[in-house]
Amino acid sequence: MKYFFLIVLLFISHCNLLAQTISVENFQKEFQIHIAPSVGPIKIDGVLNDSIWNTAEKKTDFFLKFPTDEGRPTNQTAVQLAYDDKFLYVAFTCYDSGKSIIQSLKRDIGHLDNDGVGLVLDPQNAHTNGFFFVVNALNAQSEDQVSMNQDNQLTWSWDNKWFSATRKYSDRWTAEMAIPFKTLRYPPGKDLWGINFLRVDMKHNQYSGWTHVPTNFKIYNMGYTGSLIWDKLLPNPKKNAVLIPFVTSNIQTDDANHLPAKYGFSAGLDSKITLTSAINLDLTFNPDFSQVEVDQQVTNLTRYDIFLPEKRSFFLENADIFGEYGIPGIITPFYSRRIGLDKNNNPIPILGGARLSGNLNSSTRFGIMSMQTSSKGSYSPENYAAVSINKSVLARSIVKLYFLNHQNFQTAAQQKADPLNSWGRNAGASFDYFSRDGKWSAWYAFHHSFKPGITSQNNFKETGVAFNTKKFSTIIDVATLGTNYYTDMGYVQRINNYDAEKDTTVRLGFKHLFTSTSYIIYPKNNAVGRHTFKLESYTVVNPNNSFNESDLTASYQVEFKNTSFIKTSVLHNQLNLLYPISFTNAHPLPSGQYHFSQALITYNADTRKNFSYSATYSGGEFYNGRIHSLLGSITLRSRPHLNLILQAEYDKLQFSALYGSSELFLLSPKIEYNFNTKISWTTFMQYNTQANNFNINSRFQYRFKPMSDLYLVYTDNYYTTPLMQNKNRAIVLKVNYWLNL
Repeated sequence: MKYFFLIVLLFISHCNLLAQTISVENFQKEFQIHIAPSVGPIKIDGVLNDSIWNTAEKKTDFFLKFPTDEGRPTNQTAVQLAYDDKFLYVAFTCYDSGKSIIQSLKRDIGHLDNDGVGLVLDPQNAHTNGFFFVVNALNAQSEDQVSMNQDNQLTWSWDNKWFSATRKYSDRWTAEMAIPFKTLRYPPGKDLWGINFLRVDMKHNQYSGWTHVPTNFKIYNMGYTGSLIWDKLLPNPKKNAVLIPFVTSNIQTDDANHLPAKYGFSAGLDSKITLTSAINLDLTFNPDFSQVEVDQQVTNLTRYDIFLPEKRSFFLENADIFGEYGIPGIITPFYSRRIGLDKNNNPIPILGGARLSGNLNSSTRFGIMSMQTSSKGSYSPENYAAVSINKSVLARSIVKLYFLNHQNFQTAAQQKADPLNSWGRNAGASFDYFSRDGKWSAWYAFHHSFKPGITSQNNFKETGVAFNTKKFSTIIDVATLGTNYYTDMGYVQRINNYDAEKDTTVRLGFKHLFTSTSYIIYPKNNAVGRHTFKLESYTVVNPNNSFNESDLTASYQVEFKNTSFIKTSVLHNQLNLLYPISFTNAHPLPSGQYHFSQALITYNADTRKNFSYSATYSGGEFYNGRIHSLLGSITLRSRPHLNLILQAEYDKLQFSALYGSSELFLLSPKIEYNFNTKISWTTFMQYNTQANNFNINSRFQYRFKPMSDLYLVYTDNYYTTPLMQNKNRAIVLKVNYWLNL
């Protein structure tokens, strides 16, 4: 592997020399906007009649970004900037004579599929991380932090107070933003920031940007920002301290364990404290996550545990500084969902935690976190600590270092009985290379785990290279994972192998090779937006280099300019099953060699319409049997207030009589009603026969002041067999208040 990495470095060095001549090197010279100081207050009402908007520099020549990056958008957009001693102001004028297409008034809905505008900010101008502020045409706000490795993983979980307003006219709509300087982490003494602007025009299914961002990159890619030029050096921003106290009360029943109803009351505190212009301290005491949306259930037909995304806001904010090690979602040493759960995924109370994060300078970013849980029954208190440092090198590359520590405060007897659970530590380093234009990337990582008495097969190594252009992209990734590589705070998808005959789990490391190649065709003057051809392969071998598994997938997707698409794919799997596995209640499938192939076809209708739908059929061979799967979704809208979504999945597995058959159902209706941008009501219902659970979760939210909320949440769980026998239910009332000091 080390020789492969040396070859990759030599290849990249050669490509980097060629990249120096690419015009993106002069990007910030080509795209510049000057900001104007305001001599008087600016009223944020969406009406651009303040005197500063008569004189502030105006930029109007936006470039198409999607579905193609060739040409100009159908409707013109104008943007202007201003500032005073407290705020950065942005004014958008979006020319559009028709009614705006707004899917929802829900906060943090993001920038997709809604008429809206966005601001991309890189105050460090380091081209690695920054901020993204979005508002749709009816003033629903979204904001997030952006990292270089986060191009496809915006969570909209970073919350801060800022202000906006929109106004509709016969030939245009306008938007004003006011972003407090104390919200932004920026270095004093700089007169140039990275900046970009986004316009979404859903009538024409067009996304456009102020700078000319290639269609194969996200609009918030920090490598394609223009220049925000200040008329003077900015002073240190004022320090910002926020207290967010909250109180909760609840009623709970537990019929599954025959326990009486109980009533509870608790209070806690979150705090955000700016220590310097670029460093922030976040604190939480007795945190409560009852208002967080429930996980979307899935049918699991794999041999491994599924990866569920984190939804708790404290862990999502700045999550990239800790979570972007390894292969997120597949092999990663830090997976925050482990915090506050026991081995059986039962909740454990969190006493509190602290996170210190920010920029030491323009090239060094860091994060330090510690979380402490309490005991619960026989389960001991635990502490989870993490340290991460990212150092920018070359044009846009990063060297990363991390250390994780999990300490279980067990008794001496518990430690003797289960020494591997007494503590666990992980450390590692990685080098992520990105060429200045973003076309080339490469990586190398080495991770090491520490456990009592373990000194071998406890490493994870990964290296790879990727090339990404408008029409062609390819990726190669090679990894080796030792059998004794433990991640108390992480997630490794394949290391635990369940033996269905012995009802036990066997740890086994592996090596993998993943390759993916895509080719895209952009037709001109056609109803089709793009044709995408993709070929992927995934090969796994055991630690002794014997064959384990190989997947080969070929797919074709055609995307139409009206947002609909059709996708087809064929999969061939070759597998050496090491341990028996069962998908039914009959005898487990035996270990041995399997070869099976499947096909899939998906159609997704125009998402801009009030009635839209999607349907997927997949089927074919499955181990030594057959599988047929249907997945469908129907969406009914009464814009912008009501969204009714019904998702359903049906899986039929058929094996020979010895191994049985099974039919699985998953029904997931969701009703979302947004009275306005402050009041919303959302109800999930999930009927899952595989999990033998029917869940109802209904949440009412009222944002009575900026960043201050009242939640009323009802949750109820039933068995699907016997039908509608109750497991437990709860009603929770939570109120939090955002207090600026």
